[in-house]
Amino acid sequence: MNDPGSRYNAIATAEHTRAGDKAGQPVRYLLRRFLPRPDDMITMVEHRVSHGDRLDNLSARYLGDALAWWRIADANYEMQPEVLTDEAGRRIRIAVPKP
Repeated sequence: MNDPGSRYNAIATAEHTRAGDKAGQPVRYLLRRFLPRPDDMITMVEHRVSHGDRLDNLSARYLGDALAWWRIADANYEMQPEVLTDEAGRRIRIAVPKP
């Protein structure tokens, strides 16, 4: 159901049966995804945010994949990724999961 590089790849699916006018129709959905614990990651580098930095560009630079921006958000335990690059000078962690 999900791309292998997606943050939802390892998340299980469930099924709900509709009620009302669409009664009996199944709806598949993903179960909730929890942020990984920062202790479960290995820091590669700390990046000092510069004006104009974007997470997709940073993930391309450090992780080799612009679509892996969510890994930077996870490494910083942040559910609102856009705040990570809002303030120039802030240090953000670039990390990968422990093997």
